[in-house]
Amino acid sequence: MDATDLDRQTRTLSGCIPPSLVARLLELGHEQEVESQAGQGEWFCARAWAQLLGGRGQHESALEVLAPYIATGWWPAARARAELLEDWGRPDEAIALCRPYAQAGDHLVLDFFARLLARHGQAAEALALLRPGIKDWFLARALVDVTEAAGQDEEAAQLLEARIEAAVPACDDPDCRRLRMEPSNAFDLLATVRERQGRLDEAIALLRRREVTSVNNRDALADLLARHGRIEELRVYAASEYHGHAVRSLAEVLEERGDVEGAISVYRTFAEKPHGMWRVAHPLSQLLVRHGQADEAITVMRALADSPGGADDWVADTLCTLYAEHGRADEGLAYLDALKERRDGEEEWDFFRMRLSLMADCGLRDEAIEQARTHPEGDTWYAAWSLSDLLAGAGRIEDAVAALEQHPVSNSSVLAHHLIDLGRIEDAIRVLQLRPSVVPVPDPWDGTYSNEPPF
Repeated sequence: MDATDLDRQTRTLSGCIPPSLVARLLELGHEQEVESQAGQGEWFCARAWAQLLGGRGQHESALEVLAPYIATGWWPAARARAELLEDWGRPDEAIALCRPYAQAGDHLVLDFFARLLARHGQAAEALALLRPGIKDWFLARALVDVTEAAGQDEEAAQLLEARIEAAVPACDDPDCRRLRMEPSNAFDLLATVRERQGRLDEAIALLRRREVTSVNNRDALADLLARHGRIEELRVYAASEYHGHAVRSLAEVLEERGDVEGAISVYRTFAEKPHGMWRVAHPLSQLLVRHGQADEAITVMRALADSPGGADDWVADTLCTLYAEHGRADEGLAYLDALKERRDGEEEWDFFRMRLSLMADCGLRDEAIEQARTHPEGDTWYAAWSLSDLLAGAGRIEDAVAALEQHPVSNSSVLAHHLIDLGRIEDAIRVLQLRPSVVPVPDPWDGTYSNEPPF
């Protein structure tokens, strides 16, 4: 057991027992196996077993499970122990455990440790730790959260204002309007502080100065306007915002207020813009389904799929899922047939796999299984996964396992899931602990240069 291997487990979820299958083992009563693997370097087993023991009041036994992992110096193990200690009402021990890690300066550790301190009446120390990292967007966000707990919003505001004033042009072009600002989210964070202080107009003005308006498909300005019921301002903003995220915020608040038709209307209006349907078709279809208009949702997605360039895999997948979920699988197959014909009879696997579930819904599971086996990509690992789903759906678990065993490393999780359900625990563990063989890639450069093409 070493920190490098533990880090690989958490980063890749390969060569180990992943959290979902640890939960499955416990669900089926295989506690002894989880306990055993926890003592053999399986981190997710150790974490789950410690949590289970802690929930039963066996606190010291839970801490003993984590001790070998903490001995490697690996931070996630220490964090897991700190979280348990805090949950058990022992925050001083959690703080003492984390302090040496925080002194090393890693920003993930600092974020966790500062928030832990703030939750337990030590916000002043938390702020002292975070202030030097104000240029880091991640630590700056933690600082803004901690100042709320400490009642020191104005200090956070002053720090962020200073960073905004220190911003410089992002390039040497005298006409460059972009800023290089540290932290990059200074406008958003300062707006958060001003909103907490009730200074909404200032918060809005700050968000209008951002260069990046949308993060993770959300627009902070639109969400702020929605939170405070400033609907007319939100309408104006949604009409001009390019990505469609503001119109989604507007539709959401209208739906919450019971104005479903109004929500539908704002989506449809935005969809009339060039490329507008691409940005709102999916949330519009979801809205329609939520309110009993599944046929109209299908019409929306079908119109997008049939538009020039519209037959992307995610569009077709969404459309076929709607067909399947609302008893129209045969129409989904007809759509895929037409799409295949437009592509000169070719159907790559990303589209063919959609056909398989639709065929099963139409009572054609055996035909789907046969077509999956004979498809040009039928011998690939991803085809084996789809084939196993069909076989498992027919109750043919052993056959599903046989299909997956052709590519055990690539399909280890789904194969192990079936093996666990069959009671073949040792086989499942063996499959999960397989690691891909790493083959050195030869250096393509032969040591010579050329001034003539091909270079």
